Amino acid sequence: MNLEFNKNEDAYKQLISKLNSKTKQVKLGGGEKKIDAQHAKGKLTARERIDYLLDDVKDFVEIGAFVGDGMYAEQGGCPSGGVVTGIGHVQGRQCVIVANDATVKAGAWFPITAKKNLRAQEIAMENRLPIIYLVDSAGVFLPMQNEIFPDKEHFGRQFRNNAMMSSMGIVQVAAIMGSCVAGGAYLPIMSDEAMIVDKTGSIFLAGSYLVKAAIGETIDNETLGGATTHCEISGVTDNKYDSDQDCLDAIKKIFDKIGDYDKAGYNREEAKKPKLDEKEIYGLLPVDRVKPYEMREIIKRLTDDSEFDEYKADYGKSIVCGYGRVDGWAVGIVANQRTVVKTKKGEMQMGGVIYSDSADKSARFIMNCNQRKIPLIFLHDVSGFMVGSKSEHGGIIKDGAKMVNAMANSVVPKFTFILGNSYGAGNYAMCGKAYDPRLIYAWPTSQLAVMSGASASKTLLQIKVSAMKAKGQEVSEEDQKKFLAEITDKYNEELSPYYAASRLWVDGVIDPLETRKIISAGIEAANHAPIERPFNVGVIQT
Repeated sequence: MNLEFNKNEDAYKQLISKLNSKTKQVKLGGGEKKIDAQHAKGKLTARERIDYLLDDVKDFVEIGAFVGDGMYAEQGGCPSGGVVTGIGHVQGRQCVIVANDATVKAGAWFPITAKKNLRAQEIAMENRLPIIYLVDSAGVFLPMQNEIFPDKEHFGRQFRNNAMMSSMGIVQVAAIMGSCVAGGAYLPIMSDEAMIVDKTGSIFLAGSYLVKAAIGETIDNETLGGATTHCEISGVTDNKYDSDQDCLDAIKKIFDKIGDYDKAGYNREEAKKPKLDEKEIYGLLPVDRVKPYEMREIIKRLTDDSEFDEYKADYGKSIVCGYGRVDGWAVGIVANQRTVVKTKKGEMQMGGVIYSDSADKSARFIMNCNQRKIPLIFLHDVSGFMVGSKSEHGGIIKDGAKMVNAMANSVVPKFTFILGNSYGAGNYAMCGKAYDPRLIYAWPTSQLAVMSGASASKTLLQIKVSAMKAKGQEVSEEDQKKFLAEITDKYNEELSPYYAASRLWVDGVIDPLETRKIISAGIEAANHAPIERPFNVGVIQT
């Protein structure tokens, strides 16, 4: 291997080390003391409950591990949004699991918690996956209720989703394993089955203090809404269990007897590992994101047997399209090429930029994948669409619109991975979050923003200086350098994949070596939901 490869590999391993360190910290939730307090009550933590349920812990695909990262500092933080969510197998059945983390503010709901819960439900609904709720929450975080309670995508939307999923025939099983208060009480009771752990589980619309304040009645929480009350008097819950483990075992018995599902019918053969070493991805991706690299070399380390059948290889070269398999599943791949390419007419095209010909090719390829019922994988390292008079006169906008139209109207499942840059309209055309990818993950080298840090910072500086001059304020060159440094630092922080993951713009930041696992789990999930609408792109700009 050459010196450049080794330099890249060393730098990437440092990024992986940072990722592993942040992941380890996030998995502690509210910290070791809070974990010990859970254990002292005879309770498992959210992650221990999930591990106990799963057939294979390594099989679990976590959604939103870094949600809340760096947010709510004044409130003491909210690791993972106070809830652990993901996709795994229970008794051989793939499902979504949602577990409140009582070590984080007693499992209270912050604004980002609501967003994360809704994301988990969205995944269950899109893929018609059964969903398990492990409830242990103090309810809405009252100091921020105005950001959680009243809007369309706030707290109440989850109960609407409960009802919708029920009508769709999606299995929902809930276990009350701690507090379940106020509006949150509806979530388990709107599920198909609601079980409760004796002595530690409780469910009521209003706790004992609020009951005393509201109607003057004096009563303890256990009598008000404990397991005995709801299993023997009210009939609100179905069965009670002596421990977390007993309750989780009962969930396993339910999943052991669920009937088979209707399948979408995506093509799968026996899985093969890539012939080329996946770990070489670390050395192939440049430390300096301005430097070119060959995207096909990345693709061949993600596909089975390193096979990739390219579509229109000699046309629209700034995007690479083609067919392959991942863990046996047939896939269509749309990826930004990062080398400088040359057209047949002798024109040079910059890597990572979408030109008219590449947009045109991608649109046709996406339509072909829909025609053949092949799931789509988008690999981002995109700076945007080509600008300038030549591109504008050549119709770059209508060609770009054609690509966006085909991608947005796709009926086959889409999965997005951000390897490097993901800027502006390039993010949109390559199936960014706004275009309903079933799953979207970022590699540690990724950046998401409307434009690069260097471009944005200089633009923002010009705006700031113009505004100051309009007020009659003089701005020295030294001040401009200071402002530029401040603006650049802030913007670069917002470019970070962890910033995106904390706000659920992506489902997580992953080691590139996890990409195949996520694609496979995602297509397996999508295979639960037969395609119900025809592929129709409407009016295509020609």
